[in-house]
Amino acid sequence: MSLNIKEKIAVFWFRRDLRLHDNAGLYYALRSGYPVVPLFIFDKNILDDLENKKDSRVTFIYQALESLREELKENGSDILVHYGFPTEIWRKLSDEYDIAEVYTNTDYEPYATERDREVFKIVKKKKTAFKSCKDQVIFEKKEILTGQNSPYTVFTPYSRSWKEKVNDFYLSSYPTKKYFRHFLKWKGAAMPSLKEMGSEKTEIGFPSDKVSSALLNHYHDQRDFPAMEATSHIGIHLRFGTVSIRELARKAKEHSDTFLNELIWRDFYQQILWNFPHVGTGKAFRSAYDHIKWRYDTDDFKKWCEGKTGYPLVDAGMRQLNETGFMHNRVRMVTASFLAKHLLIDWRWGEAYFAEKLLDYDLAANNGGWQWAAGSGTDAAPYFRIFNPAAQAERFDPKGEYIKKWVPEIGTDKYPEPIVDHKIARERCLRVYKEALDQK
Repeated sequence: MSLNIKEKIAVFWFRRDLRLHDNAGLYYALRSGYPVVPLFIFDKNILDDLENKKDSRVTFIYQALESLREELKENGSDILVHYGFPTEIWRKLSDEYDIAEVYTNTDYEPYATERDREVFKIVKKKKTAFKSCKDQVIFEKKEILTGQNSPYTVFTPYSRSWKEKVNDFYLSSYPTKKYFRHFLKWKGAAMPSLKEMGSEKTEIGFPSDKVSSALLNHYHDQRDFPAMEATSHIGIHLRFGTVSIRELARKAKEHSDTFLNELIWRDFYQQILWNFPHVGTGKAFRSAYDHIKWRYDTDDFKKWCEGKTGYPLVDAGMRQLNETGFMHNRVRMVTASFLAKHLLIDWRWGEAYFAEKLLDYDLAANNGGWQWAAGSGTDAAPYFRIFNPAAQAERFDPKGEYIKKWVPEIGTDKYPEPIVDHKIARERCLRVYKEALDQK
């Protein structure tokens, strides 16, 4: 449906920032002096690549957009929702409307960067300004640098600098509500249905977007125990921007330095992705690790995916992931380390599997976490770190509650024998890694 608009407008392009409150790019759009038309594009480049057409993340986005529409309608406005290739859609929009300015929030992933570059070229031909704002992180790109003016590649000194630099200015919310009157007053067409986009609605329950003070107060001493409801499950909301990173960081500063560190990890991995873009294209952060001779064993990989390795904590984690789209963070580290180091299977296979299954999948964090586990990533001395899954289970699931929940056949003859012996696997891993790293 075309809008009958004769005046100049500003367009705000929603992507991974699906909220009206405390939204940086939207704030600047609403203060631009032009009536603002919100836009969202279901990107065929992304959706067509999804093997699972019943992807819960698409349902989540759809529901978030429905909530956005309701909020906009309460303010006499609406949102344009398109399904297609962004470049084609922007060509049509540029021809159809007199767009003075386009506002959006920066996405640091390689595909998004290239997409935005192409859209910038399209709108520039119409003399339309394209303005991208920082919203999903507190600090981006090269805002936190070492004394030598280079990006940090180790988390601890990065987090120290982050905390030294952060202040009320960086954590303040954008008061978008004050300017809601600047939304264009109009009624839009119906959103394309999930079916029209080749997707199906899922019935999976999504976690709350609220993080309680009580949870944060105990976060440091409870978060590593997967049987406890002691983590926030806020990842999917951060991934799609249904919550504000600034609000969360303010709350974390007040209640939990440990939780704040988790938010800083997000910033850290986003700046790694931006400053070292090769990590987003399947390369190891440290190139020497690209020489490792991986075992491309599809049978072992299948057992890992299905949670049938004979290592109870690993299997519990994989089954939790397959059933819920979530895996406890401590267990993510154990399962990832097991695939890369016990089974010596290329971490990229595991990264891709997590990317397919995780509700909170985020390229920067997923890649960072997998490379950390494989030893090819950004920490100082990861070579000899090989988690013992049995020791991890003893320490963090001492009563076996988490394992029993997800592996009910534990202790019976239905549960498989270990796929590999821990001691043999460890020795093999150290040998193969050493051979690869000696090639430097």
